[in-house]
Amino acid sequence: MTGIVKNIRPYGAFIEIGGGLVGLVHIEDISVARIKSPTERFDIGQKVKVVIKSIDRKNNRVILSHKELLGTWEENAESFKEGSTVKAIAREVEKSKNGIFVELKPNLVGLAEYKENIEYGQEVEVYIKKIMPEKKKIKLIIK
Repeated sequence: MTGIVKNIRPYGAFIEIGGGLVGLVHIEDISVARIKSPTERFDIGQKVKVVIKSIDRKNNRVILSHKELLGTWEENAESFKEGSTVKAIAREVEKSKNGIFVELKPNLVGLAEYKENIEYGQEVEVYIKKIMPEKKKIKLIIK
C-alpha cells in the first residue's frame, strides 16, 4: 500500500494508509541498516510504500513494515561488483571495534574493517573486497 507519513517518533513513523486509518512502522522495520531515527528515511507528508504486518483489532493497532519493499539481499547486491569502489554511509561500529557496518543501500549492509575517526552517518568511500551471496555478506575496506 501507499501511505502518507503523519507523525515521526523516535521509535517509528505513523503512516496513514487510507480512510483515516493510521499504522506504525517500527524503526527496525524501516530498513535493514540500523538507523538511529526514522527521520533518516522519512519526512512528514512523504508518500511511502508499506506492507501490513499485523492488525490488532482488540487494541486498534496496525503494524506496518517498509523494508520488505526495498528488494531482497540478492537484488540489491546485484548492482555491486567485487573490486569496485562506491560511496556508502557508516552505520554502526562493532562494540569490540572489529569492524564498521556500512550501508550500501537501505536494504544492503556490509562489514568494513575498523578505521579510526569514522562516525555514524558519515559518507565514506568503500572498496568492495568480497561478495558472499551464500552467506549474504559483503566485506569492505574504507578508503
